[in-house]
Amino acid sequence: MRKYCIVTFGCQMNVHDSEKISGILKAEGCAQTDDPRNADIVIFNTCSIRQKAEQKFYSELGRMKALKKKRPDLQITVAGCIAQQEGRNLLKRASFVDNIIGPQNIHMLRNTLINMSAVIAIDDNPDITDAQIPVSRSDGLRAWINIMYGCNNFCSYCVVPYTRGREKSRASESIITEVRTLSRQGYREITLLGQNVNSYRSDLDFNGLLRELNEVHGLRRIRFVTSHPKDLSDELIDEIKSLDKVCEHIHLPLQSGSTRILSLMNRKYTFEEYLDKIHKLKMKIPTIAITSDIIAGFPQESDEDHESTLHALEQIQFDGIFAFKYSARPNTLAAMMDGQVDETVKAKRLHQIFSVQDSITERKNKELEGTLQEVLIEGESQDKPGYHVGKTRTNKIVIIPSTYAMKQGDVITIRIARAARHSLEGAPPK
Repeated sequence: MRKYCIVTFGCQMNVHDSEKISGILKAEGCAQTDDPRNADIVIFNTCSIRQKAEQKFYSELGRMKALKKKRPDLQITVAGCIAQQEGRNLLKRASFVDNIIGPQNIHMLRNTLINMSAVIAIDDNPDITDAQIPVSRSDGLRAWINIMYGCNNFCSYCVVPYTRGREKSRASESIITEVRTLSRQGYREITLLGQNVNSYRSDLDFNGLLRELNEVHGLRRIRFVTSHPKDLSDELIDEIKSLDKVCEHIHLPLQSGSTRILSLMNRKYTFEEYLDKIHKLKMKIPTIAITSDIIAGFPQESDEDHESTLHALEQIQFDGIFAFKYSARPNTLAAMMDGQVDETVKAKRLHQIFSVQDSITERKNKELEGTLQEVLIEGESQDKPGYHVGKTRTNKIVIIPSTYAMKQGDVITIRIARAARHSLEGAPPK
């Protein structure tokens, strides 16, 4: 039995792609190992959305050269966005790589296993939405589900349209069938994945899909990422409010609090339009948690633009953010713009962004002390012995003393006894 090791970089989409890669390999009789030194097959599932992830991958790949020299039969595959972005050029940098497989062509891994032949698969795959690929999920409680692939937005900083192709939506019946199967297998929470889920269009729109999934017996929670602000409709806000299984949490990337910078980013909304959608969300769903993405130091960003972003954080009061320094990506318009911001300035601005948001996050969590929250128990805490860990409907982490009888998959109501910046501590209701 051959052993395989998958090294994953990047977002939830890449993690789910790795579940599919694992499903293919297990279907062909392979067994998984976490140690590349014990593997016959090593797959790097890569991300190129930021330079840091790319650098980390190349560092890991470089370590494989000596291993390949010792064991020429070791099969090394580069998959994911860097594979798509670099194609055959990867072989100039790492000639010991056997296969290069883009995210639209994961199914081609079968060819490398069955035929033992090198594969370079980076062509557009118009049939990706119909592909039947086995999935090996490590979590038996929560599942990620692709509802669409690719992106049509062409934000000026983003490589996704070049690495994952144009938008393609799966047929609703395929998604609904997958969710029903998962529910029968004991899964209690699903997260619908897409670069822009609220632009999903097949025989149903996204609102219709949510309504259908809300009827799936046994399912307790529905989440989705990521939403594009320009496509967040009043109707979708109403669905989040009315559908009992759709959680009161939305990830809505802002990227900048400056309308001028948003225009340079080609985000297709102004800050004022974004703020209006935030007001509607909070008015209709007062308990909703809103998280976001912020880019620090985009080309031509002035001190005034940066101050607008800091002001936006104070004004909106996000529950949490992911924030990053801008990094130039191949093939993107932003990489060719004048006015690239100095790295030191970017780092300073990023620090200020986190400083403002950390205070907001901690304050918002403190406001939850004494409240009752529904928590889905995920299992025993790996970081704090004697505690279980779970999440609220608003996607906040809760740790609960294990003396309070519970098991994985339970949905319980607890009282928030204490709150910190990154987690809450629960106790039995009084």
